[in-house]
Amino acid sequence: MAKMNIVAVYGSPRRKGNTATLLKKAVEGARLAGAQVEEFVLRDLKLSPCLEIYGCKKNGECAITDDFQMLRDRILSARGLMLASPIFFYTVSAHTKIFMDRFQSLWVKKYWINKTPKGPGTIQRRGLFISVGATGGKRLFDGIELSMRYFFDVLDMKLWKSLTYRRLDFEGDVLNFPDYLEQAHTAGHQFVRALQKEFAA
Repeated sequence: MAKMNIVAVYGSPRRKGNTATLLKKAVEGARLAGAQVEEFVLRDLKLSPCLEIYGCKKNGECAITDDFQMLRDRILSARGLMLASPIFFYTVSAHTKIFMDRFQSLWVKKYWINKTPKGPGTIQRRGLFISVGATGGKRLFDGIELSMRYFFDVLDMKLWKSLTYRRLDFEGDVLNFPDYLEQAHTAGHQFVRALQKEFAA
């Protein structure tokens, strides 16, 4: 069986922050399960915000040329996507929001140009989302999880699982919770197994 190809996207402004550490563990678990994982750190890429000029109405291509096209193509050719972002004001980081907003061009292509019917369909590709927040707010992740479901939908993926953790703020805090790290590692491994099962069906 060919290796399952997965893209992992780090959305934190910190290279060794808590979400990055958790995603690293998920990547380790996925590789242990036999997946090929390509990692991208958003802060290292040249990504302009969406300028809403709707150049994408012509053919679904974003009019801004930067690293987005490369990253988009990698994600669209992958079987799965792992995305991690910390919470900023009850939503994703600025790096992650820029990344997500640029996929408006794909939304335009999918629903305006190709007129893809909205609604449940046969979707095999899956997404794993990891997020960490500094507070203990009861609804801390409500908005971000809804955003993720719609975002993965545009990618023709289903949100397979969200790993969310409260009261982690400073770099390295997550290291005090080995069970969180183990959960991320296990989730990465199970993510590959779920994809293998889906694509074998």
